[in-house]
Amino acid sequence: MYAIVDIETTGGNASTGSITEIAIVITDGKEIMHTYSSLVNPLQPIPLFIEKLTGISDNMVKDAPIFGQIAREVFELLQHKTFVAHNVNFDYSFIAHQLSQHGMNLQSRKLCTVRLSRKIFQDLPSYSLGNLCRSLNISIKQRHRAMGDAYATALLFHQLLENDKHKHILQMLKKGSKDAYLPIHLNNDDLEKMPNTPGIYYFQDAKGKVIYVGKAKRLQKRVISHFSNNSTSKRKQDLIRLIHKISYKECGNEIMMSVMESIEIKRIWPLFNRSQKKFENRFGVCSYIDQNGILRLGIVKKKKNIITHSTFPMQIDGMRLLNKVVRDHGLCPKMCFLQDDKIDCVGIEEKFCEGICKNSEDINAYNKKVEQAIQQLSTEHPTLAHFGPGRNEKEFSCVLIGKNDFLAVGFVPLIAMKWKKEKLIRNLEPAASNEFIRSLVFSAAASDPDMTVEFD
Repeated sequence: MYAIVDIETTGGNASTGSITEIAIVITDGKEIMHTYSSLVNPLQPIPLFIEKLTGISDNMVKDAPIFGQIAREVFELLQHKTFVAHNVNFDYSFIAHQLSQHGMNLQSRKLCTVRLSRKIFQDLPSYSLGNLCRSLNISIKQRHRAMGDAYATALLFHQLLENDKHKHILQMLKKGSKDAYLPIHLNNDDLEKMPNTPGIYYFQDAKGKVIYVGKAKRLQKRVISHFSNNSTSKRKQDLIRLIHKISYKECGNEIMMSVMESIEIKRIWPLFNRSQKKFENRFGVCSYIDQNGILRLGIVKKKKNIITHSTFPMQIDGMRLLNKVVRDHGLCPKMCFLQDDKIDCVGIEEKFCEGICKNSEDINAYNKKVEQAIQQLSTEHPTLAHFGPGRNEKEFSCVLIGKNDFLAVGFVPLIAMKWKKEKLIRNLEPAASNEFIRSLVFSAAASDPDMTVEFD
């Protein structure tokens, strides 16, 4: 038995919206056996545009039962039947969520008449319920009302059963069928072509715009996990509603996929990505010669026109590093803006400053010590290339990090570990670096030095 369902709601997702009308048509696939419909008091205002679309107003539902009063009847009508709807995951998510609020766990097999129609009635101009019914000469009484749409969907479903020469319905009902949970606009072929290898994936909308970028150790499995649960969150429902296409890039290994994901999020700025989109308060150590000819160091916010000798995500990280460098090289904390000029020099008290702040140290000698400190800062993060497994056995992935935030990525032949830096760079694609990538690559290099090459 099949339960053909249609609902009208106050909004687009189950967690914030509510049902204003529900209709259920019970059929054996040939004959309609029973019908049920009810207005529902949503306990929230009906938006004006919804009222204009459905004709259901606040006044119409003010004396209607709330969902809790009809929940048991709805559950008994739906249980042990196949749940059928036009865009089934929308209706199912609302009803399952509402039932769960009253202690009832709906676990039904699902059929989507949109996806079935695309398979069985191919090459039609549109698969919206109204246009589909016009193409198949199915009359809809009271369009955008629950019973009118549910009854028309039941007649559509009868035609789908009659014309299903390739057993698409049986395939869709099989356990594990992707058609039961995939977004309504998504072609199953996009998912079937996706490998279970490390990589990044892109969700695109109807215009081809990327709305989400993700990474995965196993691409196909991770993408399926986005759709295989019945999350009612607004963000999840909005994302699923907008997805029309999926594409991907294989990356070979986890380091490369994390780097590529970060690059693409920063490049595309997708609507549904949250992580790595926050502004990075990045700082750096810069140097300059003051009016007295003294070479000074200081921590500044990193900008395009300022050359820095070392960078870090937070100012406190730079303070720690610079304090260490000052002591290692016998520099003056006042000349590095680590101490106020008005108080006694801590460096003199602790006997690592030789008195440049009191004009008792030769400026040239002091500047040489600063230059040595700059050299240390520059080699804190040397130019290096980290290699990893590629997309096949004949190549490596490669991420090259250089000074002043230079970054290049790509896939190279196995012999590339012996190449000079210049040749390696020519075979890689430049990309925008960020602190997440730098931290990731330096950590990987430290843990796997055999797959890392440092350059002068």
